[in-house]
Amino acid sequence: MGGQAFQGVKVLDLTWIATGPITSRYLSNHGATVVHVESATRPDILRVSQPFKDKVPGLDRSGWWTDYNSDKYSFALNLRHPKAIDVLKRLIVWCNVFIENFAPGVVEKWGMGYEKVKKLNPNLIMISANMQGNTGPHAHHPGLGTNLAGLSGFYELLGWPDRPPVYGYGAFTDFMAPSLGIAVICAALIRKQKTGKGEYIELSQLECGLQTLDPAFLDYTVNGRIQGRMGNRHHSFAPYGIYRCQGEERWCAIAVTNDEEWKNFCLAVGRPEWLRDPRFQTFPDRKKNEDELDRFIEEWTIHLAPETVMYTLQDKGVPAGVVRTPPELFDCPQLLHRRYLRYLNHPVIGRQVYQSYAFSLSKTPSRFEMHGPCLGEHTAYVCNELLGMSDEEFAQLFSDGVFE
Repeated sequence: MGGQAFQGVKVLDLTWIATGPITSRYLSNHGATVVHVESATRPDILRVSQPFKDKVPGLDRSGWWTDYNSDKYSFALNLRHPKAIDVLKRLIVWCNVFIENFAPGVVEKWGMGYEKVKKLNPNLIMISANMQGNTGPHAHHPGLGTNLAGLSGFYELLGWPDRPPVYGYGAFTDFMAPSLGIAVICAALIRKQKTGKGEYIELSQLECGLQTLDPAFLDYTVNGRIQGRMGNRHHSFAPYGIYRCQGEERWCAIAVTNDEEWKNFCLAVGRPEWLRDPRFQTFPDRKKNEDELDRFIEEWTIHLAPETVMYTLQDKGVPAGVVRTPPELFDCPQLLHRRYLRYLNHPVIGRQVYQSYAFSLSKTPSRFEMHGPCLGEHTAYVCNELLGMSDEEFAQLFSDGVFE
């Protein structure tokens, strides 16, 4: 088996929370040497976010932080210390790629803006993944992915039409931006390989989120229609929804997307007469009588396990899927076969699960070799082995409080 896709790439990871660490994890899990700079004096929000091992808070006990930072080196550096910037500059000279996701102006205060760092490393690739870009009237607004999900319009589409918008699960843009971030980093690395030149990449997390709402944009542009909350329904399909099944809080998602699937659905549930029922014969008919149709469908699903509903409909070519709980995902035969969930031993947490990727590279597969590090776990290694710092200099800086 060959090396890794990013083997030989050296990354300075000055990121926190989600977007930045997830982006740099693409690199670390595929062979890059990633040095993640952090400090106990201002710990990453995720390090102090649950779930914690045994529900006990601690900087090295967050399963969330650990998952996003596998195969990285943790380098403790107190950037408030006057000598820390000199150490950071040495990392700039060392690396090929510099990733940061602070609000615009933060790294500039440290003298780490692109115009400054390219003087230290002219061929450097630098990416800033911030809230709303570096320019514009709202560029300097701080916030999180949950705020951006509202600003980009996601919450307006989530929920039911007779109720307020629903706060969706998680910070949507935090998980959309990394896939675009790693794509442009790859493009920059390819360009550098061909020309030897680095470049600066500005990534707006707001605009990354908007990329996924094209249907709503087009619907308004072409039809003048403003999409709103529809609950579990779909404007082009019926029946379409989440249906209660046998058991406590057991559900199955069903989507009938055309007339052929509707025919197969009726035969699968043993109700061929629905095909002749004027209330349900065509899509407009079904949409008009959707409340009644949903009630009839649930009268069938409520007596069956969701797995039975799913396989019965899938066997007839009708899209259906069990609404799985998180514990059920760990037993999913498809995910087990694909090795989507990986396990590593952490010195504090113990056996810890890590999510893999939605893709697999046949010649350069991802690695999961190092657990998400404890804070500052590799500070000495980075100084001595990667930066070539002497033991005496390291000891002096350590005693001065630079590595905290």
